[in-house]
Formats: sequence, structure tokens, C-alpha cells
Amino acid sequence: MELINSIPLVGGTLFTLIAFIVVLSIIVFIHEYGHYIVGRWCGIHAEVFSLGFGPVLYARNDKRGTRWQLAAIPFGGYVKFLGDADASSRNDSAAIAAMDEATRSRSFHGAKLYKKALTVLAGPMANFILSSGIFAAVVLSTGLATDTPVISGLKPLPDTQYALQNGDEILAINGVKTPDYTALYTYARDDQELGQQIYTVARNGETTRVSGPFPLLPLIETVQPQSAAMAAGLAVGDLILSVDGTEITAFYELQAIVSASEGRDMRLSVWRDGTVRDFTLAAKVVDMPDGEGGFTQRNLIGISGGLFFEPETYTPNPLRALQIGVERTGSIITGSLSGLRHMITGDISTCNLQGPVGIAQTSGQAASQGFSTFIWFIAVLSTAIGMLNLFPIPVLDGGHLVFFAYEAVFKRPPSDKALNIMMSTGLILILSLMFFALTNDFRC
Repeated sequence: MELINSIPLVGGTLFTLIAFIVVLSIIVFIHEYGHYIVGRWCGIHAEVFSLGFGPVLYARNDKRGTRWQLAAIPFGGYVKFLGDADASSRNDSAAIAAMDEATRSRSFHGAKLYKKALTVLAGPMANFILSSGIFAAVVLSTGLATDTPVISGLKPLPDTQYALQNGDEILAINGVKTPDYTALYTYARDDQELGQQIYTVARNGETTRVSGPFPLLPLIETVQPQSAAMAAGLAVGDLILSVDGTEITAFYELQAIVSASEGRDMRLSVWRDGTVRDFTLAAKVVDMPDGEGGFTQRNLIGISGGLFFEPETYTPNPLRALQIGVERTGSIITGSLSGLRHMITGDISTCNLQGPVGIAQTSGQAASQGFSTFIWFIAVLSTAIGMLNLFPIPVLDGGHLVFFAYEAVFKRPPSDKALNIMMSTGLILILSLMFFALTNDFRC
């Protein structure tokens, strides 16, 4: 009996671990390839490109003399350039001193300063390019909603007697004009007329009035990983009918109940695929941006509400999609930096900082929701890793850039003794941060 009961746990753990390894491997490969390819363009020879650490499982040498290898420990990777003592890119002074001038110029430490800086900077930049590219690809594949609210498809609901049709352009709801989605969402957020709505729609060149549901139902559009909703088993497409026996017909009603719940257990009655199911969950206190540069605490269960219909979409041109991708990458960076600053000042909980266990769990939960959610999570994490590597901490790429800046100003690199001290200090800082984040995974 004990073995049978452990099968779901082992399967879930294995799935989570595989998802985490896939996520990390993609991000690490792109990061290290950024270092490698820009180094190559700058004439710096890469001796080893390794995905993972430890015992080598597979290796081959390319025509340029670079050894490409896959190692047994998949949590990282490195590029070892000519002149590096090891994977940490420490200077092998003896080896460089024994090189002739031509060979030394092909080493990392013998290259011109700007070439070294570009090579180091290329790793984080590759992460940002990956993120922006994924966001752009998602936009191109899913499209953007048209400016005017037009019904592309009606979502499954318990009551299908409404007279709305695909292709209807929503002009007004209960007499309130809705020329765009901003007006529609404003109505759904502020109006108190619940239940059946009267829609004024443009259909086949004519204007007609038909009945329909409240526009923004307690219909689950997304479920956040590591949330109360995810833990309880709620899924995209679920329609929440009642909370603790109180019927609800609008998403803002659900928000008000959750906001006032103060962490107590709530019983949700949910319609899913024609059947009604009960779920019990308690909201978590989450630090959320307040829109003014600060944070506010809110009780959340980790879902977003959706319209009762699929909006009509259009495919933007690739440049516009890429612009959106870059903007989303930038917003993640600024939001993350703001969160770190508020954690340091004590304005928000340090529990917002996840360690490897938390990231692994999020990877598994994102993968369980489908490819689009999984790839979106890769983009978010890639942005975070690229940003972290730019921190001015020795051992990280940002620390190396600080050393290069020092060399550019003072016309000489820091002494070997100073470098060793700073690298050791940086390593202690990184290990301490990792340990702190790991304790958060269990403490929080």
C-alpha cells in the first residue's frame, strides 16, 4: 500500500525535475552561447563549451577546435576560453606567459578590453534576446485583440440560451457604450447591474439588441503557479458559481469575497465540463505592485477572470511583435528590480525570493498547464537570470564588467591578490544568497 500511495508523488516529482532541467538547460545554453558566439566574432578561441558540470556524458570537437560537451550535473554550464584557468574564467598567468603574441591575442585575457567586455556582456544580452523573442513569438501565434470588442467564439457556459453570435461587434451593454475593451472592462468592473445583460451589437450590417451574460464572469482565464488555486486543483475554463454558498455572477464579486477572506478556508462551487464540483482553498497574502512604484498586500487565490467570449484578433507585423516582446522583457526587469529594492528596505516580505526548489516547482506547474504557459515561464526566468548576471558582484558577469571598467579608467587591471579576494567575496555572497533563497523555499 505504501508503494502504491507513493507513485503519484514520485511521478509528480520526476515531472517537476524534468521540467526544471529543461527550463534551466535552455536558458543556460542560450546564455553561454551568447558568450561563445560573440567571443568567436571577436577572435577569442573557446576551448570548451559545456552544458552542465561534472563527469562528461558526451563530447565532440568541432572544426574550430572547440570541445562541445554534455555533463552529468545539469544545473549550469560554462565556456572555457583560451587562457582561462578553469570554468570560472580565472586568468592562467603561466599559460598566457608561455604563449606567443599571435596565440595570446586569441586568448580571452590577451584580447582587447572592449572585446572582453562585449564577450561577457553577450551572455545576459542573449537571455534578454531569448525572452523578447519568445514574447514576440507568442504574440504572433496568438494575435492581439482588435481595438473594438468583436466576438470570435463563445466559451462553454452552463446557460447557452443567449442570442449572441460569432462575429457580433459589441456596441453597448445595457445602454452603456463600449467602443473599445477599456470601456467594456470599466463597465464590468464598476457597473452593478448583474445577471442577464442586453447587448447592442452590429451584426451583418445591422444593429440589434440581444441578451447575454455579464461580460466579465468568475470564469478562470489563467491559474498562477505556486498559488492557492493551483494547489486546490482549479483549472482554466472553470466557472465559479458560488463561494461558501453565496452565488456570484461577476468576477469583481469574487475579488471582493477573496479580499475580505483574511486567510480563512473558502468553499467554491465550480462548473467544469457540464458538472459541478466543490473545492476548498484559502487565499494567500501576496505583495503586489500598486502602480505608483510601491507595493501593497492583497489576499489572492492566484487566478485571473475572463470574458465570456474569445475576442477577435489580428496578427501584428513582426516588428510590432518584437517591440511588444522587448517592452515585456523591460517591464519584468524594472518590476524585479523594484521588488528587490523593496525587499532590501523591508517594505515587502523576503518570501518573494524563490530558491531552486521553488523555481523547480513553478517549472513543473507551468509545464502542466501546457506549452504556451511553459514557454512563457522560460522567457520570464531567462529575463531574471540575465538581470541577475548583470549585478556588479565578482564571479557574475556584472562583476567582470566592473573589473573591465576599472581597467579602462586606471589603464591596468586589478592586482591578482585583489582579484582573488573579490572573487572569493563574490562567491560567498552568491552562495549566501542561494542558501537564503533555498531556506525561503521551505520556510515560506
